Amino acid sequence: MNKQHTLQQFDNELEEIRTKLMKMGGQVEEMMKFSIVGFATGNTAQLKEVLEMEHRVNALEVEIDEICNNVIAKRQPIAYDLRFLVASLKMIRDLERCGDEAEKMARSAIRFYEAGPAVAPRMDFSAMSAHVTSMLHRALDAYAREDSEALVEIIHEDKIVDDHFRNTIRLLISYVLEDSRTISRSIDLLFYAKALERIGDHSKNMAEHVVFMVKGRDMRHASVSDAA
Repeated sequence: MNKQHTLQQFDNELEEIRTKLMKMGGQVEEMMKFSIVGFATGNTAQLKEVLEMEHRVNALEVEIDEICNNVIAKRQPIAYDLRFLVASLKMIRDLERCGDEAEKMARSAIRFYEAGPAVAPRMDFSAMSAHVTSMLHRALDAYAREDSEALVEIIHEDKIVDDHFRNTIRLLISYVLEDSRTISRSIDLLFYAKALERIGDHSKNMAEHVVFMVKGRDMRHASVSDAA
């Protein structure tokens, strides 16, 4: 739904917002990748890079927020253009929180590996990580392509992620009951899994913002069929 405006500058401003938001999304995706790979391999140097990347995500949030607010004040947009700007403002909030959660994942993984030799539960987060990574990428792609139908698949994956998280809690409880020496490391793993699950929630939020942007429908308390 690429609309042309009387003022070419207005079009340029809207495109700048879209481009910067996708750049911010790319940074968050990279943070997630580093947190996931760093945890899987025990590469604490890679995990510590995530902590530095989080500052860049925060800076982009502030920059995009300022541009959106300036455009709203200066152009007084209506209809789709206003929804695009409002949705973009909401998107960057969720993206910033995804960045925060990726940082929490990295910190939890660092604590896990820097604790030294200790009894540690064996956990495989590969399936859960794959689904959350897919959700985030789908949400960003939906924003770029103005695809309101992506929400249905994202909600489906969110339910799968929730199941993985519940299974993680059950496994960690069983480990702790069997051997109290696993308590400290289990807590780190629980924080890691919770941060991963929260990124999935924020990805679902972003897909809902896209539906609002494209169709003007508030999906927060609506049936997913309304997005179709």
